[in-house]
Amino acid sequence: MKINYYLLLLPLMLFVAACEKLEQEPESTTSKSAVFGSDNGLQLYANSFYGILPGTSTSLDAMSDYLAVKAVPTFIQENAFAPSLSSGWSWGDLRNINYFIENNTGPGVSAESRRHYMGLAKFFRAYFYFEKVKRFGDVPWIGKPLDVNDPALYNGRDSRTLVMDSVLADIDYACANLRATADNSRSTVTRDIAFALKSRICLFEGTFRKYHTQLNLQSTANAWLTNAAAASKVVMDKGTYTINSTGGPGASYRLVFTNPAPVANEVMMAAVTDITLNVLNDANWWWTSGTYGAKASLIRTFVNTYLNRDGTPFTNNPAYPTMVFKDEVKNRDLRLQQTIRMGSYKRVNGGVQVAAPPVFTYTFTGYHPIKFSLDDMYYDAGALNNNSIPLFRFAEVLLNYAEAKAELGTLTDAEWASTVGVLRARGGITGGLTTKPTIADPYLMTNYFPGISDATILEVRRERGIELSLEGHRFPDLLRWKRGPLMQMEWNGFYVPALNTPMDLNEDGVMDVLFYSGTKPANIAGVTFVDVSPTIGTAVNSQRLKNGTSGELTWMNEISRKWNDKQYFYPIPQVDVLKNPKLGQNPGW
Repeated sequence: MKINYYLLLLPLMLFVAACEKLEQEPESTTSKSAVFGSDNGLQLYANSFYGILPGTSTSLDAMSDYLAVKAVPTFIQENAFAPSLSSGWSWGDLRNINYFIENNTGPGVSAESRRHYMGLAKFFRAYFYFEKVKRFGDVPWIGKPLDVNDPALYNGRDSRTLVMDSVLADIDYACANLRATADNSRSTVTRDIAFALKSRICLFEGTFRKYHTQLNLQSTANAWLTNAAAASKVVMDKGTYTINSTGGPGASYRLVFTNPAPVANEVMMAAVTDITLNVLNDANWWWTSGTYGAKASLIRTFVNTYLNRDGTPFTNNPAYPTMVFKDEVKNRDLRLQQTIRMGSYKRVNGGVQVAAPPVFTYTFTGYHPIKFSLDDMYYDAGALNNNSIPLFRFAEVLLNYAEAKAELGTLTDAEWASTVGVLRARGGITGGLTTKPTIADPYLMTNYFPGISDATILEVRRERGIELSLEGHRFPDLLRWKRGPLMQMEWNGFYVPALNTPMDLNEDGVMDVLFYSGTKPANIAGVTFVDVSPTIGTAVNSQRLKNGTSGELTWMNEISRKWNDKQYFYPIPQVDVLKNPKLGQNPGW
């Protein structure tokens, strides 16, 4: 079944009215039996749950450690965020789900069908609560639809353990009762998706409890990690999914994110576009606009984590700090060239292929992402993209398994080869595919994970960052690893050896960009001029070189970014605490 995500947002009363026609009841009738007395009614109601999912958004990592954006998010500006600015304390979706769960009874529908739709409702309740716990920590567990005068509306929050045990029970029910039949459109929740979500939930909770020792829940972490590995293994052993290889190592990764139809061997579920229904996305507009999007650009510290093609760390080369862009991108993991503009990358303008090096109209760092955007410039000026956006894919399941097993200390060489090894091979990497790493990379330890010395955990985290980049997993990963301070990382760009010297970024013999300070040099045809003066007029210039006349590009160093432990949870919005003081407030807020 192909889901139109716009229609899923219709109010419940429209679903009831539609279901009345299915039952041939009078138009004025709004009985529950019209919805809950037939398979069609249950299906139509259940479609309303899909609006909880992120849909076709490709900007989910806009607040993360590895993206420089045009404005520092208020949440990570020092002393800028407060409960009065918080959001997300909304419960309408939950009431819709709970209403369905409470009323999914009676004759007219087989027991198997009721269990299936109950499993779907509990899948979405687990998803809903997982998102709430990630954001706020302790939240109220509400297992029934509440009326406006129900005193339970003013209860306090329940413990994390109670809520997450309830989430686990819901997702377990979904795994046991959702139909195992495949959805070739990859647009609906099936049993496979329930196991994929369970692996995601349990990995998050297991690692969160392990590293957030202040919760005193670390003794329960391994049980969650074991559940994460087991749920992943169900999907892996089924044999339905593989890592896409169509297009070869230089194209098969990006194809997963640019193809109009979901690449069904790897994509388990997607937000599917439909031109005839005008269900499209704005990926090109967001990633290639100097005004509409965030001009989001990868930072150099993260790009340095991409391995060489032979499997060795790029940062093993002592010359890497001063390598210019055209040289540093050579002989690297081929997923890099499918994630940013580099090398021979071209775009299409009016049917003609044209060279497309990084353009500083769109990027602050020089590492301009292309992962979700289409190469034809036609798509740049609005919500015109017809590529489907993966919501769950097999690569994440493999990484969930590898990380859970690594955290448990039980990942074998064979399991490394069938998870991380497979993903790296897709990127054209030739070394280190069959055996676990034994030497901890000092670059990862120094710049990312100073408290981790286990080489396998470090490399799984490297792989997760690269493989899942820009897909919305990064900020939750930092939360569960207790690595929020990475949000303070400098927004740095590629190395510029000298001012007033044109640079050819893609080695096509045409100069692309020149950095200057003070008086602008004479124009050069086709070259973008970037002013890196400390000030422009009376305003501080956010775009500079680290050493003044040379060095890495930096962006917005003048705005202080600060991480405190309180930021592992958002504050409960002030307006909601005023309405219900029993909610209390998260520590530090």
